[in-house]
Amino acid sequence: MLAPPMAEVPTAMMSQQWRRMTFLHWRYPVEAVRPLLPAGLTPDTDDDRVWVGMLPFLMDEVRPPWLPSLPWLSTFPETNLRTYVRGPDGGSGIYFFSLDAARLPAVAVARAGLNLPYRWSRMSLRMNGDLTEYRGSRFAEPRGAGYRLRVRSGEPFPEHELGQIDHFLTTQYRLYTVVAGRLISVDVWHPPWSLHRAEVLDLEQDLTAAAGLPQPHGGPLVHSSPGVGTRIGLPRVIR
Repeated sequence: MLAPPMAEVPTAMMSQQWRRMTFLHWRYPVEAVRPLLPAGLTPDTDDDRVWVGMLPFLMDEVRPPWLPSLPWLSTFPETNLRTYVRGPDGGSGIYFFSLDAARLPAVAVARAGLNLPYRWSRMSLRMNGDLTEYRGSRFAEPRGAGYRLRVRSGEPFPEHELGQIDHFLTTQYRLYTVVAGRLISVDVWHPPWSLHRAEVLDLEQDLTAAAGLPQPHGGPLVHSSPGVGTRIGLPRVIR
């Protein structure tokens, strides 16, 4: 289930920094997730359950590798809702139910280029020492799906306390999407995360409901990280 370390993407179409990351994960029945996946993808199960993650963070230095980052346009809050899947090629990766972002140009480019389910949202990310508050509410949707999260980050996990599931939920090197009816994969390289303990102080969200998922039961499994640098590879058609 754990993806092996990946060599750096040789030809990247985008370079990004993911900062002040929080990982929230809930376990779902397979039958709740499978109908929401496109043909060709199957849930990557853990003890007959599927993990669904909500990940708010600060997107920074977003740019093609051959261009400098731009003020305002290259830095903005983002939150994605995702699950873990197996492709018909036998690979493992991520499928996004939604990606909320605070920059309309970034939303438009990602939707047009890779058909990723980006939503333009009113968002904020406020930091005060070890406390981070994330807020978001979608534009142009009748119910304005959104969230509010306050989380306190703690000390780094000692490596011996991290298990396979901690690495699996935070270390994925491929995303899947559907473009013009064809299943596409995109490799994403990043170095290992520095994973920290974290505590949720307040959470309200309806992103899961907007995606067609039941309300999660119980509190989430939580990790935080200062962040990593990433390189996004070129899309490939899976035949």
